[in-house]
Amino acid sequence: MSERDEFLVGGMRPVRCDCGNQVLVKKNSPQHTSVQWLCDTSSCPELGGPRSAFLPGCLRLRDSIEKAVRDGTLEVADG
Repeated sequence: MSERDEFLVGGMRPVRCDCGNQVLVKKNSPQHTSVQWLCDTSSCPELGGPRSAFLPGCLRLRDSIEKAVRDGTLEVADG
């Protein structure tokens, strides 16, 4: 893997949202989360619906990521 590829995708882990979508996630710090969608975001009930213009992100996905950190299936790189 090239240095560029390692920077972009290294350390990313799959996380499944409660809605069924799966994304790749890397927690660089408690405040910084990188997310790579594996499907079109329109398949997300929160991001693809008419309310999506008012949402900063998918709250269900955020909850799923936080649960993965608590469960230890997703590590925070910064400790």
